[in-house]
Amino acid sequence: MLENQAKAALGSGAPSQAKAPARALKDERLVRPSPRSAGKPVAMPAEGTGLALRVGGPPSPRAKKKSAAQYDRFIPSRSAMDMASSQFNIARADADAPLDGATAAYQEEIARACGVSINKRILTFREEAPTSERDDLRQVYSRPALKSSASTGAKRRILNTPERVLDAPGLVDDYYLNLLDWSSGNLLAIGLDQSVYLWNASTGDVYSLCQLEGESYIASVKWTGDGSYLAIGTSGGDVQVWDAESQSRVRTMAGHQARVGVMSWERHTLSSGCLDGSIWNHDVRIANHKTAELVAHSNEVCGLAWRSDGVLLASGGNDNLLNIWDARSTVPKFSKTQHTAAVRALAWSPWKLDLLASGGGSYDRHVHFWNTTTTARLNSIDTGSQVTSIRWSVEYRELVTSHGFPHNHLALWSYPSLAKIVDIPAHDKRVLHTAVSPDGQTIATAASDESLKFWRIFEARPKTGKAGKAAAVAAAASATMPAAAGDSGAGMAASAAGALDISRPFTIR
Repeated sequence: MLENQAKAALGSGAPSQAKAPARALKDERLVRPSPRSAGKPVAMPAEGTGLALRVGGPPSPRAKKKSAAQYDRFIPSRSAMDMASSQFNIARADADAPLDGATAAYQEEIARACGVSINKRILTFREEAPTSERDDLRQVYSRPALKSSASTGAKRRILNTPERVLDAPGLVDDYYLNLLDWSSGNLLAIGLDQSVYLWNASTGDVYSLCQLEGESYIASVKWTGDGSYLAIGTSGGDVQVWDAESQSRVRTMAGHQARVGVMSWERHTLSSGCLDGSIWNHDVRIANHKTAELVAHSNEVCGLAWRSDGVLLASGGNDNLLNIWDARSTVPKFSKTQHTAAVRALAWSPWKLDLLASGGGSYDRHVHFWNTTTTARLNSIDTGSQVTSIRWSVEYRELVTSHGFPHNHLALWSYPSLAKIVDIPAHDKRVLHTAVSPDGQTIATAASDESLKFWRIFEARPKTGKAGKAAAVAAAASATMPAAAGDSGAGMAASAAGALDISRPFTIR
């Protein structure tokens, strides 16, 4: 009986006529029995294992444990399954007759119109990996991960739609003018043809500050550091200083022979750039206001920016020249000729004192970064469009550039990697002017399509700890302060919140 069981389990013994065993062996590498050993109840060991096949007897406890560990289950993920596609594929599988080409094409068209996939698997274990046919490959394909115990900050959202849009009729379409500026008192000044309008960002009120007479038009506007006074440059060469609170003109400083297209304040000194290539420094405290004349440009000066410490002045002109001036000299400290178009966009870094960014016009389209201590060019960006302005972020290591032809957009860059974060299609026509809100979070853009738009790009991170509590207390104090309490209380609350910069006050006569 034992011999018959062995023969039934191991076969007849001839290798060429061997039949499949009654029970399939899990290891296909078992050694076949030789003809000499056929019919004998011997155990044949499997390769690579220490287990033996017992014939005619009960399996050992160790063999039971081993066989139990071999089982596995397939648990499909219903959330990852497309039930409509699965039912469609099951119905197709039931049809035995092969379909001709026209019928198959018709079925594929119907499936595509119904939004089902013909070749999709019925059961799925996890989400399928993205293919090159998908529109957005930036979505991460991964299994759901466990939440980390450490708190992670949420990514800030940068919207490509403006928060507010205002009309700006009469905005002069001229690349070399500077007609927009935002004060520390939250007043936005914009020059429209012969008038200057002020928009109160806190209340939304708009009123006209001044209107020129004759054929003169507004060529530039610039607020003082404390937001009390506004300088206005005209096409006739005059520079006017206006008190924003009383809405009255304080003084007029004449002398330029052509339009004043750009200005920059440094405490009580106002620098103005002229069409004839000259730069004048005006001391607004004295009657003889002209204190210095800086001559190094051969064409119109369209970019001016004082450094925050008042030591260096950067100027750019339509002669494709970038000059860096020392405040104590009338000769440029050094000049740069790398730009191949007008240099209008100039911006000093708020968190690295000697870092300057400059942008060129239509035939240049580059932004260069300079170390003004070593005079070295640190890096460059080919933006692909006319650069009209550069704005650094105070809170992030980032900068925004505004552009004209051909894309008329805003671009956000990280620094120092200079990787582009996002492109924002801002206007239908070229973006001519930009200004930053006092809190540094919102950027206003004015374009030749006669519209004024506001973009929340540098949204502040939520503050935690003592600094956050102090800011919250200050904000609550300013919010609950009655209007009749007087200017002193409101000024103290605003100063505590860090809204106004009154570290270097001055008086204009």
